[in-house]
Amino acid sequence: MTTARPALDPELHELLADTPLMSQLSQEALAEVRPFSSMPVEPLLEGRAIDRREVTVSAPDGTPIPLSVFSPTKTDRTSAAPCVYWMHGGGMVMGDRFSQIDIPLEWLDEFGAVVVSVDYRLAPEATGTALVDDCYQGLLWIAEHSAELGIDPAQIIVAGASAGGGLAAGVTLLARDLGTPTIAAQVLIGPMLDHRNTSASSRQFSGGPGVWTREMNEFGWRCLLGDLADDEVPVYVSPALADDLSGLPTTYIDTGSAEVFRDEDTDYATRIWAAGGQAELHVWAGGFHGFDALYPQALISATARRTRTDWLARVLHTNPTA
Repeated sequence: MTTARPALDPELHELLADTPLMSQLSQEALAEVRPFSSMPVEPLLEGRAIDRREVTVSAPDGTPIPLSVFSPTKTDRTSAAPCVYWMHGGGMVMGDRFSQIDIPLEWLDEFGAVVVSVDYRLAPEATGTALVDDCYQGLLWIAEHSAELGIDPAQIIVAGASAGGGLAAGVTLLARDLGTPTIAAQVLIGPMLDHRNTSASSRQFSGGPGVWTREMNEFGWRCLLGDLADDEVPVYVSPALADDLSGLPTTYIDTGSAEVFRDEDTDYATRIWAAGGQAELHVWAGGFHGFDALYPQALISATARRTRTDWLARVLHTNPTA
């Protein structure tokens, strides 16, 4: 029996009509799509006053972790800049540090923020906590080099989309539990938070092609978790498992009504509120997974992106420059 599901936004439906979609992922299919999961960053930097720097930090096991640092070209700014630490999407199995980088680069333009993006290892080559540990090492590097980067260590924003949103949530939990570094806010864009894949929304978007289906989600989590049983999965890997969501920085979560992650994302915001925390939640009617990254020109996408930026302006107590 087909499960009823929310309709797509009409403009998104039209834009998606000519896009080839899959219903499932396999190791063979992953090898084919990985080369197309990121776009070159150079075209995004053209015409922008941005300095780019590449650095490498080491994971606890010695694995090199590339970071890209994007800073506004030197201006007459006298105060330290905010920093956005970006974790890319790709279902834990694809993408790189330039995936969806246009989103945080808008905040560089708007706020003069320094953007640091991490190339965490991917599953299935890396499993368990390796991905979130990689991301945490990048966060430690930012905090330790804040003076060199010209950033305010009290204004570090952790942000990510899809898998990167899940990793951002995991890193934020890890930083809270370890007591360092200080995170000013987390921005979770359609985050991948729950390996259990049992919500109503996950079941609604199953059994047919889509941008990210329940079957594709199961594949991504299986690649990451391997043979781990449910009771062995760390909360930093699957943040929805965390019993305690108190003590988190102010949080922005957005998702679409027509996507797999809708229910786990709304539940995460609800549980932050229940723990006495502050969260802003937006569920975009008719939005599918990653709609604002895939089709930024759509009206709903422009509205979603602008709403995030306006929220971040309030958090930073900064007036937008554009």
